[in-house]
Amino acid sequence: MRKNINKTMMQYFEWYLPSDQNLWKNVAKDANYLENIGITGIWLPPAYKGAGGKDDTGYGVYDLYDLGEFDQKGSIPTKYGTKEEYLNAIRLLKGNSIEVYADIVLNHRLGADETEEVLAIEDDPSNRNIDISSALPIQAWTKYNFPGRGNKYSSFRWNWTHFHGVDWDEKLKKSSIYKFYGKHWDEEVDKENGNFDYLMGADVDLNNVDVTEELKRWGKWYLNLTNVDGFRLDAVKHIRADFFEDWLEEMRDATEKELFTVGEYWSTNVETLNQYLKETNYSMSLFDVPLHYNLFNASNCCGHYDMRTILDNTLVKSHPDLAVTFVDNHDTQPGQSLNSWVQDWFKPQAYALILLRRDGYPCIFYGDYYGIPHNKIPAKKDILEILIEARKYFAYGIQRDYFDDSNIIGWTREGDYEHPDSGMAVIMTDNAGGCKQMNVGTRLANSILYDCTGNMKETVYVDQDGNGIFYCNGGSVSVWIKKDNIYLRREEE
Repeated sequence: MRKNINKTMMQYFEWYLPSDQNLWKNVAKDANYLENIGITGIWLPPAYKGAGGKDDTGYGVYDLYDLGEFDQKGSIPTKYGTKEEYLNAIRLLKGNSIEVYADIVLNHRLGADETEEVLAIEDDPSNRNIDISSALPIQAWTKYNFPGRGNKYSSFRWNWTHFHGVDWDEKLKKSSIYKFYGKHWDEEVDKENGNFDYLMGADVDLNNVDVTEELKRWGKWYLNLTNVDGFRLDAVKHIRADFFEDWLEEMRDATEKELFTVGEYWSTNVETLNQYLKETNYSMSLFDVPLHYNLFNASNCCGHYDMRTILDNTLVKSHPDLAVTFVDNHDTQPGQSLNSWVQDWFKPQAYALILLRRDGYPCIFYGDYYGIPHNKIPAKKDILEILIEARKYFAYGIQRDYFDDSNIIGWTREGDYEHPDSGMAVIMTDNAGGCKQMNVGTRLANSILYDCTGNMKETVYVDQDGNGIFYCNGGSVSVWIKKDNIYLRREEE
């Protein structure tokens, strides 16, 4: 049985992975290595067939039941591999004590098999509360027959009655926001664009009882087949808040499992996130988007960011137990819709902030760890492995903050008795280097600490009261842990 260690998640994909159907095989090969360095949870990309077939990243959902099993959209495998490879990867990850979180996309569908003539009203794309036409017939891509799958697993066939609207009229070859006559956008959604129910494709109508029952049947089928441990929920700001609360309750009741779940609600306003947590009865965690933007801004301020405020107005500060902290992801990487890439020089500081502090469930991005060849972004595997292992072995016990300088900040962890040699001091800067006296507690008193990142070569002596003077170089982070500890030996390398 593995000793109780800090939880660390990895998002095991980035947007520009090659369409070589190898991801499931790669993560299966990596399972033991990831467990050894301290990864406890893996977020895998959408596993079902998208409208783009083997080139679809997974968010253009075509058939939720096709996990790389049927000849649909020009291929049997998905971009990431076959159904059996997916299931094998999950088995190996779980066999290495790593929880697996499935990426669930229920907001929209793309790649319909046929069009239907539907009465629809055109809405103002910038304010969907305003109608700009009367009801007119359009040709909508809304019929999903799944000819490659037939009735295997489900005989449910989607048609226009199962959607709120679309963004394309095939008759006029016109792109706009079309709301089907007699339908209404859900009110319990984000208020951007007046009403942000509609995002893309054919917008799923979650007020339709046939739809919600089918999605519950699918969820139970998926959980029974895959045995995943939880979910990453896509685009929750576009879905009425009570749907996922009900859906998750039914999934948890059916499996009698906790089913850790994190929702993607993309908002920089922490009060908006706090309100969504309340509306969903705290049934899920959320990604800490405000923290991501604090990190992004700090990396772009040329050393003039007030580091004392870097955790202000963040979810990890207001709801530390429900915040999934991250530095970047597949949407924020260069070239993507939410491009807000944290500059590479600041990545070590950013990851230290999410990995080595007491609060939040940190998520490592594949594109940071393994690099992004498409954007010529190098891998940061070496420093991230050090920080992940430092979290695994040493980031325990009481935390003391030293956020008392606009450029140089730090904190300490006292360690605990369950994790031998645990405890640390962390110091970082976005500008010139320097030092800070900090107290690491009595468990590390009268000991010598070294910087496991290798940025500082000198050692620090901690006195009988636990006080030491800790240093960092300009524009960097240093993580001070006990020298000659029973785990890391990086000072000898």
